[in-house]
Amino acid sequence: MTKVSIIVPVYNVEEYLKRCLDSLVNQTLEDIEIICVNDGSTDGSAQILEEFAQKDNRIKVTTQINSGLSEARNVGIRIANGEYIGLVDSDDFVDKEFFEKLYNSAVENNCDIACGNIIRENNRKKRKPFLNYKSIEVVKSVREKYEKSGVPNHCYVWNKIYKRESLIKSGITFIRGIVYEDMPFTSDVLETLDDMVIVPDVYYHYWINDKSIIKTTSDKIRTDKIFSKKYLLKKLKKYNVTLSKKDNLIGKKEYFFLGIKVLKTYIYPSTKEYYLFGLVPFLTVKEGA
Repeated sequence: MTKVSIIVPVYNVEEYLKRCLDSLVNQTLEDIEIICVNDGSTDGSAQILEEFAQKDNRIKVTTQINSGLSEARNVGIRIANGEYIGLVDSDDFVDKEFFEKLYNSAVENNCDIACGNIIRENNRKKRKPFLNYKSIEVVKSVREKYEKSGVPNHCYVWNKIYKRESLIKSGITFIRGIVYEDMPFTSDVLETLDDMVIVPDVYYHYWINDKSIIKTTSDKIRTDKIFSKKYLLKKLKKYNVTLSKKDNLIGKKEYFFLGIKVLKTYIYPSTKEYYLFGLVPFLTVKEGA
């Protein structure tokens, strides 16, 4: 059995794809399979995938009509054969020891999940650690798994590996057709799978892509974010995770007149707060009122 199956959803990322794949084929853990799901790309991504697959037989490419990130990940999970599953977005990259350190820590500590550090990267050459663990630690309780993972602020799926048998048995999948799909998936996985080990000294590099879906705004994106954040907060409150007011914010909306911001609304699970000109609070409405 392959040690780790790495799933890479691909959609119109020719600018970043080579860097991502280079970081995977050069992993110090060689016993891996790299499952690239081409989600109907219309740029040069398919050609790049073909070139890499011809050079490295660990790369498996499957192509589908454009169905979204969730379905691409679900397809990859279904065809994976590894003992553990990792998820890497195609505009990101990882340290060369990333999967070796996570896999060894998971196996040595008999854990269903191993969690590594995150560094945010961008074209402005700014590097900001999101998570920066200092020592290895096995985390057992659901509440502590949420807290150690940095949820709700760092609700990411790709800085972790998951024991495939446990993930398949749980029946957990990515919700198709929504954005912010990481929130429901992460909350379900951390609740359902067994122990998690946190791993220091290795990083997932999260690239801030100005063309990504979450950098755009639409009514659907706002609706999806509210749904996903409510889903997540319900789980966190179930396990008594301490949340600040900022943590409880599930959405906001601004209203303009003649280019001037006249109103801003902050949406929380049970209330909406209204601010004139985005600064002056003047109304709080209970949900359903």
